[in-house]
Amino acid sequence: MSLPARPEAPLFADIDDVAARLAATGYLPDTATATAVYLADRLGKPLLVEGPAGVGKTELARSVAQATGSGLVRLQCYEGVDEARALYEWNHAKQILRIQTESGDWDATKSDVFSEEFLLSRPLLTAIRRTDPTVLLIDETDKADIEIEGLLLEVLSDFAVTVPELGTITASQTPFVVLTSNATRELSEALKRRCLFLHIDFPDPDLERRILLSRVPELPEHLAAELVRIIGVLRGMQLKKLPSVAETIDWGRTVLALGLDTIDDAMIAATLGVVLKHQSDQVRAAGELHLN
Repeated sequence: MSLPARPEAPLFADIDDVAARLAATGYLPDTATATAVYLADRLGKPLLVEGPAGVGKTELARSVAQATGSGLVRLQCYEGVDEARALYEWNHAKQILRIQTESGDWDATKSDVFSEEFLLSRPLLTAIRRTDPTVLLIDETDKADIEIEGLLLEVLSDFAVTVPELGTITASQTPFVVLTSNATRELSEALKRRCLFLHIDFPDPDLERRILLSRVPELPEHLAAELVRIIGVLRGMQLKKLPSVAETIDWGRTVLALGLDTIDDAMIAATLGVVLKHQSDQVRAAGELHLN
């Protein structure tokens, strides 16, 4: 049985195509991730990606954009982000200048200042208005106030935005949408129902080793394996912030920069700041690894 087609031609031919093309960008997905990306593409549904900080949620969206030659439009969520920052707002300073220079009647002036010339598109409207393939990344959705979820639901339901002064603007090409969440709060069930869900955790040692070698190909395999082993030990500790995959990669680059051919206690102690960014975490790690 075939899947229902999305309005546009699909970005990927099949799950293997997803895996191969993402890998070509340096992002090595597991089967669950490749499957979720394929289904989001074929079904035309947003993909909600949840997991701890530093596992590659944002990088997944960037890699999909790179793999498909799509433009990336990013809405960075934060506490207090509102419709004016997410959707659109009017250029009030420019409107005032126009009003001050107009000598005609108010009706004509009003029609003029609420025209396209004065509309400032923010990420959601920008993604909807693009005519080229687009990946819309709504990053760290859980950091936004819950009120913004109503706006997201409206936009993601029909990929259309109503600007009262201009009418309804409908997407000519549906963007591939990725929402990320660190699960610092529960997103609404209504928003979750709108999306496909993917949980990404830290990769297993073999996958992380392959990721490290793909990003730092000059690193000898035995050093990559040892770095990944130590990272795994660190992630098993009670730390404020567990080392991310990006920090594993930085550690590999550090080993190369220092010209090391072995990983010893002195090297670990001297470079803990590459992977642990809290003093209390460094103290705990040094103690549990017996580096003192």
